[in-house]
Amino acid sequence: MFSQSNALNTAQTKKQEAINILPVETIKVTPVDTYEEYRTYTGTIVASRISELGFDRPGKIIKILVEEGDKVKAGEPLATLDTANLKAEQQQLLAQKAQLMAQLGEMEAGPRPETIAAARATVKELEEQLELARLKSKRREELYAQGAISREQLDEATFATTGLLARLEEAKSNFAEVLAGTRSEQIEAQKALIAQTDAGLANLQIELEKTILKAPFSGTISARKLDEGSVLSGAGVGQPVLRLVEDGLMEGRIGLPVAATAQIEIDSYQQLKIGEKIYPAQVKAILPELDNQTRTLTVVYTLPGWATEQVYPGQVAQLRLTETIPTAGYWLPTTALVRGVRGLWSCYVLAEKAELEYVPTDGENVFQIEQRYIEVLYTKNDQVLVRGTLQPGDQVILNGTHRLVPQQLVQPVEQKQLIIP
Repeated sequence: MFSQSNALNTAQTKKQEAINILPVETIKVTPVDTYEEYRTYTGTIVASRISELGFDRPGKIIKILVEEGDKVKAGEPLATLDTANLKAEQQQLLAQKAQLMAQLGEMEAGPRPETIAAARATVKELEEQLELARLKSKRREELYAQGAISREQLDEATFATTGLLARLEEAKSNFAEVLAGTRSEQIEAQKALIAQTDAGLANLQIELEKTILKAPFSGTISARKLDEGSVLSGAGVGQPVLRLVEDGLMEGRIGLPVAATAQIEIDSYQQLKIGEKIYPAQVKAILPELDNQTRTLTVVYTLPGWATEQVYPGQVAQLRLTETIPTAGYWLPTTALVRGVRGLWSCYVLAEKAELEYVPTDGENVFQIEQRYIEVLYTKNDQVLVRGTLQPGDQVILNGTHRLVPQQLVQPVEQKQLIIP
């Protein structure tokens, strides 16, 4: 009777084990040596050109021709300075040039006939006076020899003759110069004075042009910083009067780590997220210097022309890049994880087949399970990359881990295929 009771209890225990066998879904793990991680980098949208416009000469602002928000064309006047003093100086130089030109014309034309006749008459008159003086001197020599006059009277006649002779020589020289006309050296010197005046007028014209502030390129006035009546002194030369933003193509400037720029090719296209929209952007340049604060390289992207009306300078631009990171491990679904104490993680795998005397009617593949401790390296959506005591080919229980304990008997009913991200 006692032996029959023991046999009955043993049979019931084995039957109970069979009843406690849980059906499970599994996945077969495959090792990987790298994984891809998406990283988002942030930058700023800027206009291709932004200029702080100012005058490069001192003066008083008398007129500003534009307001904030106005669109202007390249070369269009934007503001002007007072030009009264420059205009007066210009008139003075023009009058000086006219005077020099008249003098040059006179030099090149030569002396007038009246001037030549007057010079000839002077020579003739002095010749006649000299002849008369010589006659007087000869008579006085005779009178002196006779003792009729004193030595002093004779000397007076002699000196008068000598003086007239010198005056005659001077008159002849002047007459010859008048006949020869102006010397070429004097004409060249006069031309040099005229050229010097022309240079002064040209420099003055440049200064007059500097009194008009013009747009260097087409764009929109984004700021007006000075008003009419403001005086620009020497220290204020170059002070911004207006801020001009180009209406052309917008650019995105995004700082990337040096390693990340290795996958960036000039002229290639990438997607930039600006606001809630995605825009295709072409890589224009990678600036060669590291940013002192962020230690990144700035990549310049050019946005398409149609984006100009939708994107504004100062907006935030985001670039998403895929980075391949070398790390050995296994991908698991998050449902396979078992939380342990102190932040540790584990999972359950099928171990040895169980030897059962009571075989369930729905199959013979019954396994004990083992707990394997793992470390989570990276999480992506509903999957995790782990490393630990797993082995290639291990069958990891996919879900329902809250029902399981180590050495639990389970029966795999389906093996799922895990898509590696």
